[in-house]
Amino acid sequence: MEPRQISEKELLELESRYCSYGDTVHYLKDPIIFSRCEGSWLFDMKETPYLDVQMWYSAVNLGYRNKEIEEAHNRQMAALPQIASQYLHKEKILLASVLSRETEKRFGAKGRVHFNVGGSQAIEDSIKLVRRNKNGKSLMFAFMGGYHGRTLAATEITSSFRYRKRYGHFSNRALFIPFPYCYRCFYGKKHPTCGYECIRQFEKLFETEYYGIIDKKDNDVEYAAFFIEPVQGTGGYIIPPPDYFGKLAAILKKYDILLVDDEIQMGFFRTGKLWSLEHFGAKPDVVAFAKSLTNGLNTLSGLWAREELINPHMFPPGSTHSTFSSHPLGTAAGLAVMEQLRKKNFGKIVADKGAYLLSRLKVLQKKHKVIGDVDGLGLAVRIEMTKKDGITPDRELTDKIFQEGMTGNVKVNGRQYGLVLNVGGYYKNVFTLAPALTISYDEIDLFMGLFESLLKRCRV
Repeated sequence: MEPRQISEKELLELESRYCSYGDTVHYLKDPIIFSRCEGSWLFDMKETPYLDVQMWYSAVNLGYRNKEIEEAHNRQMAALPQIASQYLHKEKILLASVLSRETEKRFGAKGRVHFNVGGSQAIEDSIKLVRRNKNGKSLMFAFMGGYHGRTLAATEITSSFRYRKRYGHFSNRALFIPFPYCYRCFYGKKHPTCGYECIRQFEKLFETEYYGIIDKKDNDVEYAAFFIEPVQGTGGYIIPPPDYFGKLAAILKKYDILLVDDEIQMGFFRTGKLWSLEHFGAKPDVVAFAKSLTNGLNTLSGLWAREELINPHMFPPGSTHSTFSSHPLGTAAGLAVMEQLRKKNFGKIVADKGAYLLSRLKVLQKKHKVIGDVDGLGLAVRIEMTKKDGITPDRELTDKIFQEGMTGNVKVNGRQYGLVLNVGGYYKNVFTLAPALTISYDEIDLFMGLFESLLKRCRV
């Protein structure tokens, strides 16, 4: 017997009664039920097309319904779709190999890959690895504006108090250091005349034991690692000045502090490089990754670490475990992603498309004083909305544009569309754009038309 067709209204009534509100669905005033996707597009139950320029928080870098990745996933489904993570399968070994080799090419260090099921879990495993190598030291540095997940330990190194306030502290909250957010400099300076005041202030913490960081008798530091996002994600796609991380890494090396690179949102060529840290002249000890590793087809994550940190003596069997880690559907999809990245010159593709999008936005910025800042690296692009003074954050306008884009009734060239945006930033006034790396130039032009139409509508 065929199940009866259920209406959108009935589904929404069921959702309001039976689904938890604890996730992020209800950031939207009127939740939408989507029924299919393709390329850069989502379609609701009425078949309204929504241009997606956040692509599942950068989890679908290579576009929805990517044929080659789906085919690899489906071949695995027909052969070995399920196996306990305590056993080996070919795709796990090959994916770990290619990730390790590609990372060695970029940073010049041999290492190994350890898999898990989500970004927060990759961070948790990174914390374990750090503690193991630092004799159980549990204190970490992290950035103001940084986001590393919402599991209990991950919230300790995520700067927002609201992620911890209902649940208390799990271990020890990180010491949060100002990120080099030049548009809103914590120290009131201007780059490049600032002389990297942010670096000077961080290094000053190591001058005396009375700043609570170091024992000057033997230079032993109480903090084990610094967890970074080279380009801040949830913080608002903030691009640091080019020499910042090289200078920071030199300080960390001097005091034997590990550098953990969170590439969960910026990895896999979002910025035009496999790892975004490659842009900034620093080398990590650990790299955490997830999201677009499988182009969103499976919850697979992992970490790469230098051999001396993760060899079988330092990280023996049973150090971590998850029933679904290294899931064969995920590892097969991951291999297909890496193959697609290998075959096409995404370094140039992303740089060219990112430059084109940024140039269009800078023209728009000149027309609208409420666009305070635009910046980007590859296809990680920010639009910071402000009052007409160009600096005071305008959260209300940002939210209104976001909400209106999701109504699905924005008209451009006589056709009706929706626009899927994502809001981030310290003041929730930044549109963080993460379009598919496969987005066409025509779709970029359409985005510009949709965004300007929303901007004009919402400023009335």
